[in-house]
Amino acid sequence: MPTPEKNQQILQTHAGLIISVVQSMQNPDLMPQLEHVLKVSEQNGWGGLVAAIRKIMSGNRDEGLLQGLDDEDQVIAEAILRGIQDPTTLPDPEQNSDATMAAPMLAKMITEARHGDHNAVIMLGGMAEQMSAAGGDMANLGAVLKDMIDGERSVDKLCDRMGPQGESLITQIIDELAKLEVH
Repeated sequence: MPTPEKNQQILQTHAGLIISVVQSMQNPDLMPQLEHVLKVSEQNGWGGLVAAIRKIMSGNRDEGLLQGLDDEDQVIAEAILRGIQDPTTLPDPEQNSDATMAAPMLAKMITEARHGDHNAVIMLGGMAEQMSAAGGDMANLGAVLKDMIDGERSVDKLCDRMGPQGESLITQIIDELAKLEVH
């Protein structure tokens, strides 16, 4: 089971998706955009989570729908359920994720993807799609994940369109990648 800090990191990383689901349930006009995100997420290996979200959207509030989900997907689905009941519990999409946790996790996944781990490639693809939907530095980070998988380590090239916070995160990811590549 993830720690409270890890749960918070998951919530911040997926805040856009969580908020989109809750808002789409309250405003059907937003449903086509959410459907697109769900289809892409499903294609990127998030089938279990998407199935749970679809059950929630159809009115299922039973905790049993969480069975079979991995820890990260459970945290996301539980946040959606809480957000439906009390929108004040939704993650703040403007709050920055803790880069000290994100950088090592992303570096590890990038390294695994570089070494042919199919699951890491799928997870990074799903994350890139969600980052793209979030906009700003997150969208720019999502756009350069493949470059990092392909071996790009130039901070200048990777941070070309980044703001200061995005640049800081990429620098930390590159530092973590350097540590992993030494071993």
